[in-house]
Amino acid sequence: MKKSTNLFGKTCIALAIGALAPLGAHAAVDKEPLRIGAVSSVSGVFAQQGEEVLRGIQFAAEEANRKGGVDGRQVAVQVADDESTPEAGRRVAEKLARDGNNLLIGAIPTSISQAISQNLERWNALYVVVASKGDRLTGEACKPRMFRTNHSDAMDMAMFTEWMKGVKEKNFAVIAADYAWGRDSAEFFAKQAKSLGKSVPVSLFPPLGTKDFAPYIAQIKDAPNVDGIWVALAGRDLIAFTKQAKEFGLTSKHIIGHAAIMDFVVKATGDATKGVWGNIGYGAEIDTPANQAFVAAWKAKYKRVPTENEGQAYNGAQAIFEGVRKAGSVKPAEVAAALRGLSYDSVYGKVSMRAEDNQLVLPSYIGQVKVVDGQPRPVIEKRYDVALVPAPNGSCKLK
Repeated sequence: MKKSTNLFGKTCIALAIGALAPLGAHAAVDKEPLRIGAVSSVSGVFAQQGEEVLRGIQFAAEEANRKGGVDGRQVAVQVADDESTPEAGRRVAEKLARDGNNLLIGAIPTSISQAISQNLERWNALYVVVASKGDRLTGEACKPRMFRTNHSDAMDMAMFTEWMKGVKEKNFAVIAADYAWGRDSAEFFAKQAKSLGKSVPVSLFPPLGTKDFAPYIAQIKDAPNVDGIWVALAGRDLIAFTKQAKEFGLTSKHIIGHAAIMDFVVKATGDATKGVWGNIGYGAEIDTPANQAFVAAWKAKYKRVPTENEGQAYNGAQAIFEGVRKAGSVKPAEVAAALRGLSYDSVYGKVSMRAEDNQLVLPSYIGQVKVVDGQPRPVIEKRYDVALVPAPNGSCKLK
């Protein structure tokens, strides 16, 4: 197995990152390897997030191999660049699966995850969602072989609704990416804001790839009585908006970000995100034995704590490992059957894969960007128990 020397190079299309560490002394060398196909963005608008996701998957594979593998199987990972588009994502995922790397993981946006999920049985593959939030993935577009290990939009919004009961601002502008996830986020926010007696007089949807947000910022500033802003942008667009919002004085308003206060954004924008609140999918502050061990191991290697995307990707890889252990197999259909309804210990504590829609049920977190050890980063401020997680909406039909 070839060892990667340039995991995130811009020209990378697919390369092996298996054999990252020697197998432990007790590994069963006669067992079929656990072959993961990591589909994420090496190029395009989601490249920064994709780099972090791939790093988290790589770390999980290295760690497992040092401990003798998973169920005595070597973990091998093959990476493919989805170029931040659904068509490229579907194409490279199919190649990975047909080449035998059919335990798939890793795309960022809902649109790519949905493109992959529609073909899983035809490819004889399984797919674990680690970053895509659109509710359709565990709703009307659910598939028996697709599992989500990160928070859905509905989970985020249930938490935001509870938290926003204490937010004094009444009139919000929404700026959301003009694709499935951004539209869903805006719709959910408007609905929940109305239920709390708040209004959304301005809703803006810049297309993906927008570089100049000045016209949108001007509309928000010109809107009377807007005292809060809901932001649901992604990747490089989110970075560009954040910088320009600071430049044009928009940060004086109460900004709430949906999947917005991530480390790559904070690092790219300096103090522009300081004080911004938002949901946090994973944080080093999560106080569980598994997470403490993960953070310690990560810091030993990278001299920093893991980011949200890195932690979520690591968690997704662990779900695959748990399914393989339970199934005693790496066959996608058997791993899928083992995962459905499975409860296990994770970095979030005890979690369960809900059998009705293949959504991992886990606590929710909200926080803000604060300065820690001289550097700004997202910090969890409040944890919400799984009792707040909404029940399945009934649109998922897995049988």
